[in-house]
Amino acid sequence: MIILTRGEIEALIDCDAAAKAIEAAYIATSLGHVDLPTVGHITFAHDADCHIKYGHMQGDETFVIKVATGFPQNNAKGLPVGNGLVLVLSAKTGLVEAVLHDEMMLTDIRTGIGGAIASRALARSNSRTALIIETGPQARRQIEAHAALMPDLSFQVWGRDPFKVDSVIADMAPHIDVNPASDLETATRSADIVVTATGSKSPIVKSAWVQPGTHVTAVGADAPGKQELDVALVARADIVSVDLASQCLNHGEISHAAREGLIKADNLRQIGAVLNGATHGRNDEDQITLTDLTGIAAQDIAMANTILAAWKTQVQ
Repeated sequence: MIILTRGEIEALIDCDAAAKAIEAAYIATSLGHVDLPTVGHITFAHDADCHIKYGHMQGDETFVIKVATGFPQNNAKGLPVGNGLVLVLSAKTGLVEAVLHDEMMLTDIRTGIGGAIASRALARSNSRTALIIETGPQARRQIEAHAALMPDLSFQVWGRDPFKVDSVIADMAPHIDVNPASDLETATRSADIVVTATGSKSPIVKSAWVQPGTHVTAVGADAPGKQELDVALVARADIVSVDLASQCLNHGEISHAAREGLIKADNLRQIGAVLNGATHGRNDEDQITLTDLTGIAAQDIAMANTILAAWKTQVQ
């Protein structure tokens, strides 16, 4: 059995390889080639939660179970907010083949890459400015992934705490230039791409702020009760894409608009279907496009396979 620690896993990460694997995973999901059971959620006091995602890619000799926790109160204790691990098991015998004790790093990275893939697929080709609404680990991952996949972008970051905004900027400074956004409405109105990655339970981006031609990638609503966008914005979007329709309609960003009857399942496009050309994405520069990403086990499978392939190459 292979057991890898966070540090060992981090040394094996290749952003380009991971992006290709995640894009392929999105496409496989849209084609129905991935067994994705319903996500498990456990909610605790103080807005803490645990997600359990698991699945099997058709033809793979292994399947994956991912456990990821989020305990915001850990900040005050000097402990990581996120933690967890990824289990890789044989699809033939059920035996555990690998334990990737990533402490949620793989989830953070695949979420960032997934967001950047969606933005690249649906944003205007001449997009130059991206606004990141978040100041935690996911802000950094979204900036890193968008910079890698869309190198012409410049970045702004907004958060309620200016010290946390400064921290994000300082962390990115050696490699990526990021500027603070002092006013959320002004920054949203001027951004080509808006990325929301918070744990908010009420809308923070108003429809009136989002201008024609903008693309929005929303990744924060990954559990019941979370919401970052005005439902009017979801209803107004010309194209709404999702990673998995059933999951997004249940607890994703779009679920709020769906419950109010503002959008229907027929309005949704799987991001994998956009990526492989089975359905079209943006076809007008003035369209507002929106992607709701709740995170799917297919991404976790892709990351686990990429890490283990790199590890096997290293030890040979």
